[in-house]
Amino acid sequence: MFYKPVVQEHERLAAQELVQHLGSGSGSALLGNECRHALNTLAVSENPELQQSASVYLLHLSQHLPTALPAEFLEPYPALLRSSDLVVQRTTSLSLVNLLVDHNVNKELIVEMGILEPILDLLESGDLTVQCNSCACVAMLATSDANREAIVAADGVLHILVLAVSSDPRIQRNAVGALLNLTRSEKVAGALCEEGALPVLTLLLQSTDLEVQFYSCSTLRNMAALQEHHLRMLGIGEHFLLKSLLSLLSSPVEKNFCQTCLCLKNLSVNVQTQEELMALGCISLLIAVLHSPAVGKSESAITLLSALSQHPPNRDGMVEQGLVQAVDKLLLLHSSSSTIVSHGAITITNLSSTPTGQQAVMDSQCLTRLLKALDLTSTTEDARLCVVSCLHHLTCLVSLKPHIAEQMTAEHISHLVTYASQAENLELSFHAASVIGELGMTVAPLLSPHSDAVLGYLLRFLKNQEVRFQQLGIATLSTLKNDGCFAAAVSGNAVQEQLCMVRTQTERTSELLSMVSPTSPSSEQAPSAQSLD
Repeated sequence: MFYKPVVQEHERLAAQELVQHLGSGSGSALLGNECRHALNTLAVSENPELQQSASVYLLHLSQHLPTALPAEFLEPYPALLRSSDLVVQRTTSLSLVNLLVDHNVNKELIVEMGILEPILDLLESGDLTVQCNSCACVAMLATSDANREAIVAADGVLHILVLAVSSDPRIQRNAVGALLNLTRSEKVAGALCEEGALPVLTLLLQSTDLEVQFYSCSTLRNMAALQEHHLRMLGIGEHFLLKSLLSLLSSPVEKNFCQTCLCLKNLSVNVQTQEELMALGCISLLIAVLHSPAVGKSESAITLLSALSQHPPNRDGMVEQGLVQAVDKLLLLHSSSSTIVSHGAITITNLSSTPTGQQAVMDSQCLTRLLKALDLTSTTEDARLCVVSCLHHLTCLVSLKPHIAEQMTAEHISHLVTYASQAENLELSFHAASVIGELGMTVAPLLSPHSDAVLGYLLRFLKNQEVRFQQLGIATLSTLKNDGCFAAAVSGNAVQEQLCMVRTQTERTSELLSMVSPTSPSSEQAPSAQSLD
């Protein structure tokens, strides 16, 4: 015969108390002191049926509680989670999952009250339901900064890694989700590297479960955000991580593709990684996705391509693979996306630094797209800055300046003058004015209707203490003085007085420089402002 624990009188009364209140259905009555004492009594009982009563009561609370669970009602959890009865473990862990999902319990308080340890112990349970529930609890507890370190300190990472390769998809998802939440802390992300999480996560990229793919890729993205982990991440096998990530670029699931691009972007701050990605055919894979009807995929692809184009040795290869033409089409299809406009302009700027890139820009409609983007009110100010900066870069190129001047219209000039005239965004103002200054007399007739606005921002530039603004103002005035519309204004008192002030400042700077380096040749001294009379 098996031993059956005797039900003591105070336990019997406690059970009756819970049953009575469950029948009442009153929320306030369910959280009364009598119920709390009854729960504490039954939680430590040796009788599994009484423990089951307590766990069922807590499950009922977790499903019907309209407000946060009072901290006192967490007291029974450690004992119930440590119960030897499988039903009690399942029911109690499920009630805790419900409370965490509905935000009806303080996550940090759970750890403070000693509930984390028994949850971690249940990760090693032989029961799949218990493993699934306890792993879900860990995943949600790991959304708290304080709890992440507690989980690592309690050796929870190894248990989670074991479950990350579970054959049960529910457990696997919860485990990888827990790893993702843990890596939201830089310190804990380092601990995961030490614990051997990288090979596991890399293998999970090849999972047939799309959610596991997403969580593992997101976790690796967080770890790749810290360059100190790159050597270890890229040292797995023969480019195994990069090859696994590149295989996800063909994923039909948008969020998985986007996370892959983010992870690769984080890794590509390393020049060697960029070279390896180029060798593995990354560019052709990304170009193929650029024209996807899913805007999110196009945005992620061009963001990664613009990052790869920052590395000069990559540029000719990217041009040869048709990236300029692809960006041309992309700007046509998705001209209202600030991300696409921004990174498309950055990519064109980078690729046009080579002769082959400049020729590709001339052979495409990129200049037309960029000029049209000046008028896009749907894009952000940052996107407009990228476009105007790109145009500034292109107008400085001898091969492209005539093409820009040829396509410039009165409407384009109007937008540039508007941007140059606003004082809130100095970078946008500077680059817009630089485009006008570079084009000079070729656009002077188009500037005539805006003479007051042009002189206004040029005077503001002369008053700016940054030398680049002063120099741009002087250079532009020097050009415009040859135009009849501007000649009188340039020789007027307001402009000349400000030029005298700049000259005085420059001469004073030259004097100070001569005091510091009296033997330096005069040719190395700061040049004084020239009169525009």
